[in-house]
Amino acid sequence: MPGPLHMIKVTRLNGSSFTLNALYIERVESFPDTTITLTTGSKYIVLDSVEDVLERMTTFYKGVHLLTNPYVEGGIDDEK
Repeated sequence: MPGPLHMIKVTRLNGSSFTLNALYIERVESFPDTTITLTTGSKYIVLDSVEDVLERMTTFYKGVHLLTNPYVEGGIDDEK
């Protein structure tokens, strides 16, 4: 069952799943384990690849129309 709309699901190194608030993700890096840093300073090391986490974030952002707003993408001339 999917989590709340603002969350993405990731997997701890021990194999258990948890969800993170996608709005608070500041950085996703590979050290070589994937490390997610939140804007709060909290860090999480997960089994998921950087690419998988970024894909889930993109899906989330599109789902809440953060990446589909024509004003953000420059699709509408807002200086009319």
